[in-house]
Amino acid sequence: MDLHLAEFDVLGNLAHAIMLETIGLLTTDDLSALKTELHAIYEQIQQGDFTIEDGVEDVHSQVELMLTRKLGDIGKKIHSGRSRNDQVLVDMKLYTRDRLFQVVQATEKLFNVLINQSEKHKNDLLPGYTHLQIAMPSSFGLWFGAYAEALIDDVVQLNAAYRLANRNPLGSGAGYGSSFPLNRTLTTALLGFEGMHHNVVYAQMSRGRTEQAALTAISSLAATVSRLAMDVCLYNSQNFSFIVLPDDLTTGSSIMPHKKNPDVAELLRAKTNRMKALPMEVTMVLSNLPSGYHRDMQLLKEILMPAFDEILDCLDVAAFMLENIKVKENLLADAKYDLLFSVERVNELVINGVPFRDAYRQVGAEIGDGSYVAPRELKHSHEGSIGNLQNDLIKTRMDQELARFALEKVEKALNDLIIS
Repeated sequence: MDLHLAEFDVLGNLAHAIMLETIGLLTTDDLSALKTELHAIYEQIQQGDFTIEDGVEDVHSQVELMLTRKLGDIGKKIHSGRSRNDQVLVDMKLYTRDRLFQVVQATEKLFNVLINQSEKHKNDLLPGYTHLQIAMPSSFGLWFGAYAEALIDDVVQLNAAYRLANRNPLGSGAGYGSSFPLNRTLTTALLGFEGMHHNVVYAQMSRGRTEQAALTAISSLAATVSRLAMDVCLYNSQNFSFIVLPDDLTTGSSIMPHKKNPDVAELLRAKTNRMKALPMEVTMVLSNLPSGYHRDMQLLKEILMPAFDEILDCLDVAAFMLENIKVKENLLADAKYDLLFSVERVNELVINGVPFRDAYRQVGAEIGDGSYVAPRELKHSHEGSIGNLQNDLIKTRMDQELARFALEKVEKALNDLIIS
């Protein structure tokens, strides 16, 4: 798992070295030599050639060992004013920040698929259900659009987690600071952080809270995808038969030749359901811990890191599935959906002057005596209804939430570190 942190460890080392030079713990020549070697290690990581040697404890030790082999005493100076604790923590902050934004980008991709499908199928009606009984007319435009808007709220939670990850713990040492005059404001700027954890004890206490916030956001996103996957399973079944999944996303039965099981949607549902439990795993690891660092926190990596891979896979599969779904047209023409239009009949009477309660009873009586005729012409025009999806406003809101991540600042800071 430490290999996932390698590039971020190099970035942290670069920022720390630059800062050490400004306070006189490194000479200009020392810094130049360290930057050259750190850039070389970074390139090695990007090419997939970086390894942690047998007998070396972790990625942090490996990078320092490589610097010391090349530079001797200069390499040994890099750890001045730093503890393994804040080194791990800054790596995890940078890693989590980076991975969260990857999740945001994948979420945006799924959002765009949903919006496009909503617009494409806004005139294709769909039965709306409450209590799993037919209720009122809906549309595929509403259905796709509903999940698109749900993703915006998930992005809001991802942004909250991102902001917790986007604070600098470097310089907190083992949790109690340093007698060196470290410039934590400088390393904060160099690494593109929004700000620092000011209190050095709390900087260490933030470990676990950041992971928990990230996993809470992931679990919220997973819940959205899980519910969507359940709808797909339901709508694909013969009893509902609202959509058709491509053969590539279904499997057959070993004995029933007619089967086209929605295995991909089912596995998507199961994987995302499992992710809902992840924040509680972190909660239990952190239970009853006093302030300060504890080895318990090492277990957080094995909860957090696979979760990013899992949710990214699920978002990718969900987008592919939704792009290839075939929607059935004219579903509500079937007489079995006549009762979906009962509210339309009530509203028709109300518009003609009948008090609502009287209109409600009249339509109930019509249904009871068989005289009810479904008025299939829909006149929904209010904001967010079948005839006025407001997808443009939903998209504008998503754009606003995405802009809150201010990725340009992070990208510029890290690029400057890498090429300086």
